[in-house]
Parts: sequence; C-alpha cells; structure tokens
Amino acid sequence: MAAPDISVRSVRTALPGPPVDNATLARRFGMGEAWQSWVDTFVGTANRHYAVDLETGETRCTLADLGAEVGAEALAAAGVDPSEVDLIVLGTASPDELMPATVNVIADRLGVDGVPSFQLQSGCTGAVQALMVAQQALLAGTARTALVLGGDVSYKHLDPSADISAALPAQLVNLVLFGDGMGAAVLSTAPSPDGVLLRRLLLRLSGLGRPPGQTVAWYGASRRAEGPAASEDYKAIEASVPEMAAETMYELLGQVNWKADELSYLLPPQLSGRMTARIAERMAVPGPEELSCVREIGNNGNGLLFFQLERLMERIGPGERALAVAIEASKWIRGGLALERA
Repeated sequence: MAAPDISVRSVRTALPGPPVDNATLARRFGMGEAWQSWVDTFVGTANRHYAVDLETGETRCTLADLGAEVGAEALAAAGVDPSEVDLIVLGTASPDELMPATVNVIADRLGVDGVPSFQLQSGCTGAVQALMVAQQALLAGTARTALVLGGDVSYKHLDPSADISAALPAQLVNLVLFGDGMGAAVLSTAPSPDGVLLRRLLLRLSGLGRPPGQTVAWYGASRRAEGPAASEDYKAIEASVPEMAAETMYELLGQVNWKADELSYLLPPQLSGRMTARIAERMAVPGPEELSCVREIGNNGNGLLFFQLERLMERIGPGERALAVAIEASKWIRGGLALERA
C-alpha cells in the first residue's frame, strides 16, 4: 500500500511586542555608538521582539500564550476544528515550566483533548524534530491531522536591569541575537488541493566528540549563581554551520532525487543577518529565491522555520519545489525538509 501524501495545510506565526532595534538596545543597556556599530556589523540583525517590556520588566506573554494564538489561527486557516486534531507536537528550547508541559497548556486552551501530545526539548532543529514526529504518525496512520508548533521565548534569560559593560562576547552575542516568537502548522493526510506536499524530512545528530556550540543552563535555586545562563561559541558556529548546511542540502536533494537547479525556493538556516548571509553563500545554487527573515525579526529559535514556511506558502506555485535547512549548534544537529506544490 502506497504511503499517503502529507500536506501542509496552513502556517501561522506570531511575534510579541513591537520590534526592538539596535539603537534601542544600546540606549536601554547604556552602551554607546561603537557597541551599536558592532551589533550592526558583526551580528547583522536589525530587530528582534521580546515577550517582556524592556522598560518596565513586565511580561507581555508566555510561550503558551503565543502557542494558543498561532495554533488557533493555523487551525482556522486550514478549516480544521480543534476536535479534528488527533496529534499535537511542540518543539522548543524554552518551555514556560518544567511541568506541566507547555504543549499541554496550549492544547487545553485550544480545546484539544484525548490525543497524543509531545513536547520536544531542542534548539533550532526542534521544529524539524516536531514535524518529523507528526510525519511518522501520519504515515503510520495513527493520526490524520496534526498541529505542529515551534517557538521560543528567551526573555527569561534577559535581565533588563543588567550592567553588560563587562560582559563577555559569548554573552553579548546572545543578548543581541535572540528574540521571541512562535509558529504553527497544520499537517494532514486528507486531500488538499491548496496544500504544499511534504516530500521528505531529514534529521541527523552530528555532534559525536564535538563540544557544544551553545549552552543554556536551567538553574534551580541552589545553582543560580554558578555562571551565565546562556553562552555561545560563535567562532565554532561560524566555522561549522555553513558546511553543515550545505551538506544537509545536498543529502536531502539526493534523497528526493531532485537537482539543485530545480528548486524554486531555498530556506537557509536563520542564525543572524550576517551569519545567514554567509550560510546562504556557501549553499548557493543557481535559481532558487532565498527566503530569510532573521534580519528583520531576530532569532526566535524554533519559531524561525515557521516564519520561513509562512512566506513560502504565500509564494510557492504549482510544480514549484522548496528546500529548508535548520542547524542546531548546542550539540550539532542538522535537519531539513523538501516541499512541493503539486
């Protein structure tokens, strides 16, 4: 029996609060024009969005708030009632609590119940992992319609009152690189004339013997003073991610038996404006349009792929093909997906 086609019926995203540009960050943290110029040049990300008000420290929304918002919008766009969802999956590196799982809080708010739920703790490839869990259930026939979510709210590691004048580069990079955001997609095996077909998913752990490129601690009360919550080996990421992205792209093309010049769209990993440009240059193939968003909205982790997919859904036409790649530096995971509109 032939495997069913899996279509992406809809994708929706949400950003909390207004955009925060580099000049605003510089003023808020008491840094000068030289620091702002460093951010503009070295990071290349113009804006990011936060689920916390930098001026007051007040929390605007949680990951569950964003998830319920985009989940409801994605279901409505797909014409799917919450009662028709028979699988819900969330990929995130920053759940609201250790327990209850944020995915179950989102399901409760949406009115989804009596179905399998999964929450995957991962960095930027968590969105691909969540999509793969849904894909396998849909292919096995244990689910027919899946709601897949991905996003992060990194504001819990942001202290608006901090003095960053003596911060190490690894800490400063995290401050300017990351923001908050969330996305959701509805996947289904039901016939969908307007859906985009999910042709292939690839996921590879590639961290054997390699030190982490990023570390995010989860401190209990007894460990809170042991060091910075988040740090990043940006040089290792800069050296490794472009090669890993190109490797993943060509492996995925081989799996679906596509040629690079048959692609209409390329969705490269979204790290920062500057790094994404370097990655896209290394992945360069003739023809496809690059769909990137990190320069405008910041790095919101597991949400980024959904922001790219939302743009793709608006553009991709009949017979066109797209390839998306995501790379996680925490312990070096590479993933991607191939999509086609029939």
